[in-house]
Amino acid sequence: MNNAPKPNIEDLPTPAQLRRSTIIAGVMAAAIGVMVYLPAEYGTDPTGVGSILGLTEMGEIKQQLAAEAAADELLHGGDESSSLMNDIFGLFVGAAHAQEAWQDEVTFTLAPGESTEIKATMEEGATMTYSWAAMGGRINFDLHAHAGGEDVTYERGRGETSGEGSFETPFAGDHGWFWRNRDDADITVTLQLRGDYSEIVRSE
Repeated sequence: MNNAPKPNIEDLPTPAQLRRSTIIAGVMAAAIGVMVYLPAEYGTDPTGVGSILGLTEMGEIKQQLAAEAAADELLHGGDESSSLMNDIFGLFVGAAHAQEAWQDEVTFTLAPGESTEIKATMEEGATMTYSWAAMGGRINFDLHAHAGGEDVTYERGRGETSGEGSFETPFAGDHGWFWRNRDDADITVTLQLRGDYSEIVRSE
């Protein structure tokens, strides 16, 4: 078995060189900790280097997630399955609400100069909630009703692209919109309705 050759005394670092290397390594480690570790882990950036490298934002996100996890653990007693079940339940409830939000949706397209009426048959004291949006241009409308010698105007608009609201009927009859396209291009209107009505009536 061959023994490794012994190094020459002259080739070994002196104590002063060892101390200098140790100090340099310590300074570099401290610099890395201040410029990289603190921004990346804690969002603290005393030198500004972390912001330049995009590390400070990463650290802030980590701290925010950690705070949210701690708050969630306090709220749910550390039961992750409970939190997961609540999230899944929320998704189902949200989907069901989205499907039940509107009773009816009516879409129609009017060429330049064309008009139409969309009305709902309602009893006295009934309510309706609506939302509509026009694509392709601006449209004029008159939200009203008239029956048995009575009439009411709920809202009028010229050159509009969307609207929403609700109303309560003062008398029984057909309540709704007269639409007219005064633009120079086809306009498609999507109307969503929810309320106390028996049917939707459209007339040109």
